[in-house]
Amino acid sequence: MKSLLKQLTETFGPSGYEENVRKLVRAEVKPLADEIKVDALGNLIARKRPSKFTKDTKRIMIAAHMDEIGLMASHIDGNGFVRFSNIGGVFGRYVLGGRVRFLNGVTGVLGYDRVEKVHETPALDKIFIDVGATSRKDCPVKVGDVAAFDRPFAEMGNRLVAKSMDDRVGVLVAIETLRALKSAPHDVYFVFTTQEEVGVRGATTSAFGIDPDLGIAIDVTPTADTPNALKMEMKLGKGPCVKIQDGGMIADARIVQWMIRTAEKNKIPYQREVLLFGSTDARAMQLARAGTPAGCLSIPVRYVHSPSEVVDYSDVQNSVKLLTALLRAKIDLN
Repeated sequence: MKSLLKQLTETFGPSGYEENVRKLVRAEVKPLADEIKVDALGNLIARKRPSKFTKDTKRIMIAAHMDEIGLMASHIDGNGFVRFSNIGGVFGRYVLGGRVRFLNGVTGVLGYDRVEKVHETPALDKIFIDVGATSRKDCPVKVGDVAAFDRPFAEMGNRLVAKSMDDRVGVLVAIETLRALKSAPHDVYFVFTTQEEVGVRGATTSAFGIDPDLGIAIDVTPTADTPNALKMEMKLGKGPCVKIQDGGMIADARIVQWMIRTAEKNKIPYQREVLLFGSTDARAMQLARAGTPAGCLSIPVRYVHSPSEVVDYSDVQNSVKLLTALLRAKIDLN
C-alpha cells in the first residue's frame, strides 16, 4: 500500500484538474470492478455488484475525493513574478519558502519580501511565486495556469508524510477495500470524486445520479495530538475515526452506531470524531435528492492542508479493515 500511496500523493491533481489522478486510480480499479464510468464532472465510478440481487440489497456509495488544494496564476508582473488565487483551503502560514509545480512542469518558489514583518503570517495576496523569470515576457506561466505543492513522499518510522494525503489516503483506502472485497451482499459504488475542496461538487452530482440508500465518505480529519492543539479527541495511531459531527453535517446516528458496532465486533481500534470545523463529501450525499443517510470514516492526519501532511500507517491499515468489514456483512440500521 505504501508504494501506491506514494504514487497517489506525488501525482498532481488540484480541484478541477484531477485527470492524472483519475488515470492512476482507473488502472488500479479496472480489474476489480464490474463496471467503470466517468461522469460529466470527472468523477470515476467503480461499481461492485452483489452476487445476487434481493429485496434487501442496498445501493451504497463510498466517496473519496481525488482533488487536492492548489494555486492558480492570476497576474504576472513586469519582473515575471506570479500572483495567484487559491484553489481550496490554502493557508499563508504553510506556504512560505515552499515549492510548487505547475501542471505544465514549471517549478516555482513561494516568496514574501516584507522582511520587517518576517514573524507574521502574510495574507495570500502578499505572497508571490518565483518561477525564475526576469520579465513578464519570459515567464513560463500564464494567467489561469494551475499549480500544487511539490513535496516527495517520505517515511518517518510508522508515520508517512506527503502533500495531498487529503484525500489520496482516502482514495487508497477505497481502492484497497475494493481489492479486498471479493464479494458483498450490496450494490457498492466506489466514487472517486472531483472538486471536493471547492464545495463538494463532484459528490453532489454523483450522489444525485447514483441515488444511494446510504453513503460513507472516506476522508481525513485533523488531529489534536500536538502541543497547544484544539480540544478534540482525534490522535495518530489510535485507529480510524467514526465521524459524529463536523462543521457541515451531523452523521446519521444509525450509521454511527453501525460503524462502531462493526469496529468493536472485529476488534478494530477506532475513535469517535467530533470535528469543530470543515466537512466532507458526506454532506453532499446527505443532501442528495430527497436525502441519504450518510456517515464518514476519517483517517487522522496532522498538518492538514500543508505541504507535509502526516498519517500513521496503522490507521491506514485499520481503515481498510473497518471499511471492508462494513461492506462484507448485511446492514441493519435499526
